[in-house]
Amino acid sequence: MQAFLESLPLQIFALDALGSLEPFPEHGRTFSENARGKSLFYSRLWDGVTLGEDSGLEIDHLKGAPGVFSARFSGPNATDETNIQKVLDLLMGIPDAKRTARFVSCMALSRQGRVITEIQAQAEGTILEHRRGSGGFGYDPIFYYPPLSKTFAELEPRAKNQVSHRGQALGRLRDFLSDVAGS
Repeated sequence: MQAFLESLPLQIFALDALGSLEPFPEHGRTFSENARGKSLFYSRLWDGVTLGEDSGLEIDHLKGAPGVFSARFSGPNATDETNIQKVLDLLMGIPDAKRTARFVSCMALSRQGRVITEIQAQAEGTILEHRRGSGGFGYDPIFYYPPLSKTFAELEPRAKNQVSHRGQALGRLRDFLSDVAGS
């Protein structure tokens, strides 16, 4: 995040800079609901602008799953490996044409309990039958991005940041903040 916003006259603080806080309970049914909820919840605790973000993987054949449960798809003790394996097991035998998916990132910017703007971005791809690449995290080794003919785990961080759902959303956030700062 810092790299995307470094050109702006902002000070960025991590949540832990506010001290020990109760975590926001993510009960939203969509990424947007969770991002908005986080942003509003924490914006009431200080005077600055607060960014809330939620993101994950949606697979069409699985009716949008893992969706908002992306991080804990394989259960309460989920790891990247167990989540990937669950996806691969659920898609076993499914033809390539039905393995379409997308990473989605939703962001909400709030101040003192009022949403200023909301941003959504996504990266379209397909789910491979086997892992490829060693970079990234989460579902990156099985998420194939056709425009670059690589998985997200095969991309260098800079290249991934240019095309990923989160990178696109942060770019739009930077543009929004730049416009606001310039007006």
